[in-house]
Amino acid sequence: MTLSERDQQVIWHPYTQMQTAPAPVGIVRGEGTLLYDEEGNSYLDATSSWWVNIHGHAHPYIAKQLAAQATELQHCIFAGYTHPPAVNLAERLLPILPGHQQRVFYSDNGSTAVEVALKMCIQYWHNKGQKRNKILAFSNSYHGDTFGAMSVSSRSVFTRVFDDFLFDVHFIDTPTKDNITTLKAQVDALHPSDIAAFIFEPLVQGAGGMLMYEADVFDELLQHCHQHQIMLIADEIMTGFGRTGRNFAMENVSTPPDIICLSKGLTGGSIALGITTCTAEIYNAFLSESKLKTLFHGHSFTANPLACVIALASLDLFLQPSCKENRVRVETQHRQFATQLKTLKLIKNVRVQGTIIAFEIVTDTEDSYINNLADYLHKFFKEKRIMLRPLGNTLYIMAPYCITNEQLDRVYKSIEECVKAL
Repeated sequence: MTLSERDQQVIWHPYTQMQTAPAPVGIVRGEGTLLYDEEGNSYLDATSSWWVNIHGHAHPYIAKQLAAQATELQHCIFAGYTHPPAVNLAERLLPILPGHQQRVFYSDNGSTAVEVALKMCIQYWHNKGQKRNKILAFSNSYHGDTFGAMSVSSRSVFTRVFDDFLFDVHFIDTPTKDNITTLKAQVDALHPSDIAAFIFEPLVQGAGGMLMYEADVFDELLQHCHQHQIMLIADEIMTGFGRTGRNFAMENVSTPPDIICLSKGLTGGSIALGITTCTAEIYNAFLSESKLKTLFHGHSFTANPLACVIALASLDLFLQPSCKENRVRVETQHRQFATQLKTLKLIKNVRVQGTIIAFEIVTDTEDSYINNLADYLHKFFKEKRIMLRPLGNTLYIMAPYCITNEQLDRVYKSIEECVKAL
């Protein structure tokens, strides 16, 4: 039996209707932007394997650091004990983050990083003796699949079955020059002194459809919330580590976040790790002689040494000048391709932010994650051996930064061929 056939006997895949989904491709090896199946065919990873891989697959430097750490310390309880990889990563990461981040709390993935951030904010106000229990978030947002993360995500196909179990959140539109005054008035109408936190995906809403919005009006909204002492949670799980052009999306605004959530590119796509950072003000609110003011949250694999070492290795690569040069090069290529896309009749809303390019393909039904065009697109690009995972009729490219111009051209030509064939 092939790997794919064995898989179908025992595996339940994420975001997949198992009864109708085609057989999965069995991947056995990766190198750079390519992944290889069990028959030796290569697939060009144009979506960074769910937005996590920023340096390419099986990077030798990351593998070397991992192997060395595996012979030293693989895991250690992180309550009452510590280890060099966790301390080293926090020391190196905090100085390059936007704002005034002073403390690192480790968890396992993006959803758990969000859970930690929400609990930090809610308990911060509780520890301060203030009742602020409202949460503000954007429409079309997505922050993860655990219950807290679902609660602060816009109600959608991802949450539909669980909506009755989620806590109430106030959703507002992403800012534009036309609605910014209205948005600030909506915040005021909610009684800002009752709002504990505002959580957002800065500049790009990922699973919501790669929706993009402008930094200047966003900054105006953040400043308004900051003036009301509303805690600002920047979910940089997808946007962090260069995706929007700068190192972190919040570098595009002047208002500093109180909390930052990180995962995905944090380890270069090699292993799961989540980080929630916060300011000294938030951390200090949990310091007390009373154990009841403790943040009672943790994970068995908190600050796993192997994951921390991989994150350090990824950070080494990320901070090299060549990484930034590659990001600039990819963005330049995307903007040139965007000009070509705008000439195609079935393409609308072409947009570029850093290394991300996205657009919608016009269909006779509404734009949505469950638009049936996705099935055709999956099949088309799989046959081309290009990994593109559309969000319904929204197609996007978010490749590892090491992708070559020739490989990008291959993806572009396949997209044009796909659209012209519709």
